[in-house]
Amino acid sequence: MHWLDNGIVLSARKYGETSVVLQAFTRDHGRYAGMVRGGVGKRLRGVLQPGNVIGVKWQGRLAEQLGTYTIEAGTSSGALLFDLPLSLAACSSVMAILEKTLPEKEPHAALYDATEFLIETFGDDILHWGPLLVKWELGLLQEMGYGLDLETCVATGERERLIYVSPKSGCAVSEAAGGPYKEKLLPLPPFLRFEHNPETNDIDLQQIEEGLRLTGYFIRRNLISQYGEESLPARERLIHKIQSKISD
Repeated sequence: MHWLDNGIVLSARKYGETSVVLQAFTRDHGRYAGMVRGGVGKRLRGVLQPGNVIGVKWQGRLAEQLGTYTIEAGTSSGALLFDLPLSLAACSSVMAILEKTLPEKEPHAALYDATEFLIETFGDDILHWGPLLVKWELGLLQEMGYGLDLETCVATGERERLIYVSPKSGCAVSEAAGGPYKEKLLPLPPFLRFEHNPETNDIDLQQIEEGLRLTGYFIRRNLISQYGEESLPARERLIHKIQSKISD
């Protein structure tokens, strides 16, 4: 059997002397592995960088087998971000999250499209792509069946002054309802609140860091709890870089 698709390179690990095993997030076939012959060579080495969008042809006798990939070069995101260390760290984080959380061979076309769009924004300033990254992680949780309810207070049903999130339910909590328990609640950054006006242009690095802390809590708890605390080092490196930028 064989199929053609577009895919995003998640990782390419050496296999034998000249080949690699490519993990790709494909639009219509999901996360799929395959061997790329000659993948360590100069011609393909630059093409198989995490975050690159490529055309792929997968072939194998059975769907359960590793199979082989034939690669067509596409958009080289890694090369474009080489001089943007913060953006490169964000791209690495996204690829690592996808590789670790996506079920194998399960299509998620909407998530694929959102990921392609997010990668395209990494050439801009973090104040542009940072909030999109947080919302992408919220979308990932939603796609995997663990969406958060950030529009109404879980205790009162109101939609204003939602400044906390319950770590147990994943639901928003208003300032009044959460006040007595604020030490046990997670902060909800202003740009994720129901009443936030996107035209105010008031998002800063602190809000982005808070947003990533929020989504990271639920990603670790619901999607990768079996891996332990140090399960996403690329994501932790990104947060550390953001914290360093805040301190500058």
